[in-house]
Amino acid sequence: MKAFVLRSYGSPDVLDLTEIDRPVPGEDEVLVRVRATSVQPYDWHHMRGEPYIARLMGGSLGPRRPKLDILGADVAGQVEAVGGRVTGFRSGDEVFAQIKQGGFAEYVCVQAAELAPKPRNLSFEQAAAVPLAANTALIGLRDVGRIQPGQKVLVNGASGGVGTFAVQIAKAFGAEVTGVCGPRNVGMVRSIGADDVIDYTKEDFTRDRRGYDLLLDNAGSRPGSACRRVLKPKGTYVAVGGPASRWFQPAVRVFSAVAMSPFVSQRMAVADVVGCTENRRNLMTLTELIEDGKVTPVIDRCYPFEEIPAAIRYQEEGHAQGKVVVAV
Repeated sequence: MKAFVLRSYGSPDVLDLTEIDRPVPGEDEVLVRVRATSVQPYDWHHMRGEPYIARLMGGSLGPRRPKLDILGADVAGQVEAVGGRVTGFRSGDEVFAQIKQGGFAEYVCVQAAELAPKPRNLSFEQAAAVPLAANTALIGLRDVGRIQPGQKVLVNGASGGVGTFAVQIAKAFGAEVTGVCGPRNVGMVRSIGADDVIDYTKEDFTRDRRGYDLLLDNAGSRPGSACRRVLKPKGTYVAVGGPASRWFQPAVRVFSAVAMSPFVSQRMAVADVVGCTENRRNLMTLTELIEDGKVTPVIDRCYPFEEIPAAIRYQEEGHAQGKVVVAV
């Protein structure tokens, strides 16, 4: 099979499109023929090995070379074969999943417990836009943010992959939603359900006096101390991501928000989607919202498989409306 293999840290040019052996599913695994995947910050952080501090933290970044050899955390495709202990899936089933690696290839083995049926009303490309970004939004709002109907929710970075899902999921949970984005995305954020939109080039959202119950921060454009100003006294701030630097960010910004929590009246927290063990259950919840018409993936561009490096370059620019996907 063809796959983009990562052998060293660097720019998208280090991704090597090559022929490798097709994987064989283990007893509890399913071999998936990948029909579509997507690119996101998770991929280029691992590709570049940044922030450097993460290489010393014993996670998925090796100190000198990548631990992940084939990137791609989102997959949508068809079941090719199943392991001996797998039930519930058979050849030809249309599925999607959030995985740690392997999506930038024609085939990938996925633990059956992490795999879910693809939403019936989505194409493979649309389904590939969902797993990591929508799961991050769901965990940030429901599990960490403890969103409730009628609450006022502010989404900073409302036009990106996580943000477009967050706006729609918050509305589906009965919240009043305000999105923060740039001027060219104001209309799009309104079109996906935001009750109000703040153009950050015209207004500092941290000076908004309406008082929010929950702030989901995807952009990291303002420090946690400033973001507290828009929250109610018992409101919740949830850090998801933010601009990266070579050495420390966004890790330091996220950790500083958590360190602040014991000393302020608001709750300051982080959405840890990488460590989530309920991905399949979350995908089933998202499928219900999608098939009910409450959530629809927003896709900026779709690239062919051979142009994954170009897709990553575009995603790294940080201006995509919604998701950047790849047809395999």
